[in-house]
Amino acid sequence: MPKTLRVGLRISVAAGFTLAVLAAGTATAAKKPPNIDLSTPEGAVTASRKMQCSMKDGQPITYWWIGDMYSRVPGEPDRLLFRAEGMNIRQCDTVTDPKRGTGYRYVSKEILLYEDPVTQKPLATWKNPWTGEEVKVIHIANDPVNARGPTFPYDKNGQPHKWTGTVLGNHWWTTDTVPLFYDNPLQGGYQDYVGGKYHAVEMFNSFGDVDDLTSPKTATAQVRVGWTRISGWLPWMKMGDRAGEIYFSAAGEKLSSWDALPEAFKTEIRANYPGWVAPPPIDDARPNETSWTYFKKLVPAKGSAP
Repeated sequence: MPKTLRVGLRISVAAGFTLAVLAAGTATAAKKPPNIDLSTPEGAVTASRKMQCSMKDGQPITYWWIGDMYSRVPGEPDRLLFRAEGMNIRQCDTVTDPKRGTGYRYVSKEILLYEDPVTQKPLATWKNPWTGEEVKVIHIANDPVNARGPTFPYDKNGQPHKWTGTVLGNHWWTTDTVPLFYDNPLQGGYQDYVGGKYHAVEMFNSFGDVDDLTSPKTATAQVRVGWTRISGWLPWMKMGDRAGEIYFSAAGEKLSSWDALPEAFKTEIRANYPGWVAPPPIDDARPNETSWTYFKKLVPAKGSAP
């Protein structure tokens, strides 16, 4: 075979191989599922689910946060009262509606411990600096804390679900403010502890990377969170209607698993809150617990039967 023909044949074979590789790559790319489109109702719901929990039904997801709790009283400097450490464990389930589309519902339970700012250990009692009384500390152990209902691409009036976050480059964040004002469940015999309406506000910030949130390959998004809460005195502080309020400032993130919690925190949960190592059952229909209704279960009202 002439040399020029042999060279030409090698070039032809090499070119054919290259074209075959490119064709295979194009076919693979064509089969690759598209990224989640945050501008569509379905994409917004999918992103919301990846933030809240996981696209896999029944997969436990754990959030953890830590921060500080302060007092604010007119005429005096704010006081650091406690270190606050909390966690929430949850799971999601797929819910389908013929008119509203495919969405999800989550169920969860949570703990928040009031810790000594110096020793960083959970407190059993606390001496109230305003009244001088030593009171029993009642930590938050709310079960359940479930979504009020499923989240769908369209609401009951046919309005589309919208992504409310902000995107800048590869970063996204959301800001949610939740004002609370309703009848206080602690009334009548609880007036030594607290009185009037329950008035508070919670402010949530979440942060993450767009390529992670919108990737069809990831079942759950990596999320970092900030949490601020302003409210009246905690009922177990026995402050009654004294002027003042408290505020929390904390930050945390979604963990890889429950086992990724700090060791000391896990030890406390296993010892005193063993039910908080797993989320509620996915079909949980119980009414939600709050720190106030939980307190009511533990502390009898003044003048009531023991």
